[in-house]
Amino acid sequence: MSAQLRSGYHFEPIEALPEPPAEWRALDHAVARWVVAHGGAVQTAAAAGWASWAEGSGHTAIPLRRDDGTAGTADRAHWPALSIRDLEALKADPLVTCPVPGEQVLAPFVLDRDHFFLRRSYIAECAVAAHVRTRVAATDAASTVTDADLDVLFAGDTDVRVQPQREAVRRVVGRRFFVLTGGPGTGKTTTVLRMLTMLTCDRARRGLPEAVIRAAAPTGKAAQRLAESLREGAARFSESLGSVRDSSSEDWAAHLACAVRAEASTLHRLLGSRGQSGFSRSAGSPVPADIVVVDEASMIDLALLRALFEALREDTVLILVGDADQLTSVGAGSALLDIVSAFEGSRATDAAAAPPLVRLTHSFRSDAVLVPINEAVRAGDPVALNTAFVAAGERFEHRRVETPSDCQQALEAWAARMHRCLAAAGAFDPVPPERTDLVAKALDGLRHCQLLCALREGEFGAQDAARQLERSLRDRMPGDWPDEWYPGRAVMITRNDYTTGLSNGDTGICLQDKGGRLAVWFEIASDPERSNAQPVSGTHRRFVRFAPGNLPDHRSAAAITIHKSQGSEYDHAAVLLPPDASHQILCRQLVYTALSRAKRSTELWATQESLHRCIEQKVSRHGALAARVAAADNSGTA
Repeated sequence: MSAQLRSGYHFEPIEALPEPPAEWRALDHAVARWVVAHGGAVQTAAAAGWASWAEGSGHTAIPLRRDDGTAGTADRAHWPALSIRDLEALKADPLVTCPVPGEQVLAPFVLDRDHFFLRRSYIAECAVAAHVRTRVAATDAASTVTDADLDVLFAGDTDVRVQPQREAVRRVVGRRFFVLTGGPGTGKTTTVLRMLTMLTCDRARRGLPEAVIRAAAPTGKAAQRLAESLREGAARFSESLGSVRDSSSEDWAAHLACAVRAEASTLHRLLGSRGQSGFSRSAGSPVPADIVVVDEASMIDLALLRALFEALREDTVLILVGDADQLTSVGAGSALLDIVSAFEGSRATDAAAAPPLVRLTHSFRSDAVLVPINEAVRAGDPVALNTAFVAAGERFEHRRVETPSDCQQALEAWAARMHRCLAAAGAFDPVPPERTDLVAKALDGLRHCQLLCALREGEFGAQDAARQLERSLRDRMPGDWPDEWYPGRAVMITRNDYTTGLSNGDTGICLQDKGGRLAVWFEIASDPERSNAQPVSGTHRRFVRFAPGNLPDHRSAAAITIHKSQGSEYDHAAVLLPPDASHQILCRQLVYTALSRAKRSTELWATQESLHRCIEQKVSRHGALAARVAAADNSGTA
């Protein structure tokens, strides 16, 4: 029997691969070995291993030629330099396809536009580009916006500073896809509210039913903030609309009310996430909405954006909102930045052909002393940045943190500030469960000050910093709280949990009632049907509470990573960078995202060398989405 079994196997020696590069993970090496085991060329194996590594690093492909047309790589010296012979070997390999328009891509690897792709990344990139171009082409010329409409929506304000906002409202009507980008304080949410109001008005003029509007964001915190911003903006906006009727007797207040009724949720909840099994919403079962607004779109990776496009009806209006200069998604791709780059490179010669994009640049914050800092970082201008630091005066502090001892001293000072903020918010006082107004005040206190860390782990990471801050807070509190839970403790949920209804990024605060019992309170974006949701009287804010032991995966929010801070703003923010100026995480987008979270004051805990490294290093993700969106021929086929 054993001889027969042995005769049924054919073990063929395969050409040994070179020692894998130090950057490769076990997965990358496994991909390369798979190629050789299936008869692929050694050149293909090397390219496949690097493509796997690149995807894990956020890229959708690896570039195979320099800008000057010579063989090699773009800007990563450790990526393999491929000779012309290497490229010919890739093209001849049956595991690699050079796609032809109209043909289905079946090979596991793709060589296209001087980029080498894993098949899934190539298909996702082509699909997103095709959806964008199809939606851009599907305009409705019958829908128009008059100057009178804009005057009503902007209370007659025609100042040059609001012209981009007015233009966004004018351009969005009649389109199936629109992008609104801009930095903090530029009025994105204010503009979105007026865009939604104008879209509902347009539907009424065309005799269509009232719009079903859904609002979403990648994280629970961002979704909550979007819903809150829309409500606050509507309260201010309604004062100017209450008695206004234009020459056509439009009931603008009713259109605004429709816009504010938008249900807000995480993007995964909107798509009906099934965890690793994908989403329940798809072309066969689309999202039941006429208008979908997605905030913080810079956080959306390529695969998730594809899922979003494929889950919408053809006639649904999709509006992406976000800051294209922020950190890109954790997953592969820089979808928002690529789409914005493609649209801004458009050479439209008339307003009708203008791309569906508006970039807002003017900051409307009443306290704009920090705006020049953000702009200098965004532009990568170290001279302007130093000038902005000086001009900010006491609103900015640069603390040199070079050693663990330096970091500990900074954390002790920050803990004292946190204690004062939480005490002022009543976070340490007994809060009866029915007093949701006091819960709201305590949760709002978490926005007063926040430490943001570039790293998650290590001596200069968020986890170690959070432990020290919590220890300092407990030492300052009356009573004995030996356990990790104590009044005023802030926690962040780290994974979506549909049993509790909590989402990744949701931030809660631990409060005690009059009997000393602890509960962790969260504000939810919009879900009035939840039986345990307790509203604040007279507002749309709703809260839920859980026993500490019933929470899904979570960690302390006393200090969080800069990535986790996206979608949030704080009165006062401190930013901790690693002192090693050669650390690969340091880049311009990182420090821009961090510093732009602060509304009133900010502290930068960093060496001068690390800061300079951030300003100099602007990270770009490799792929061809921008080229596909901009190209006249976008015929990638899945």
